[in-house]
Amino acid sequence: MSIVDKLLNSAYQDSELLKQRNEMGDVFSAFHDVDFCIEAPDKEKAEIVCSFINDNRYGIAHVEEADDHFRVITVTNTPVTQEIISSLSANMTSVAAIFSCEFSGWGSTIITAEDL
Repeated sequence: MSIVDKLLNSAYQDSELLKQRNEMGDVFSAFHDVDFCIEAPDKEKAEIVCSFINDNRYGIAHVEEADDHFRVITVTNTPVTQEIISSLSANMTSVAAIFSCEFSGWGSTIITAEDL
């Protein structure tokens, strides 16, 4: 899949997830701790991606290992409006592509009006 296709797919997935979150009453303007996940083929690649993200201050990244799978989890505290989340997802999609990894998406807790 080309980088353009990956970026278009990421934007579509972001829109679909935000629709679901809206139905659950998520307050998009509230600051959320958002986890972005990049799947890496091995530990060495995961550590390189993690270092790149931390060095460039795209968020706070760490490597997780489970069943011989390596993930770079990056946490960013941000509102989850369409423009912001799509930009952050596009950045993570691009970082993953640069290092021959796969961006698998993002998630965070739902913050409703009652939580504020």
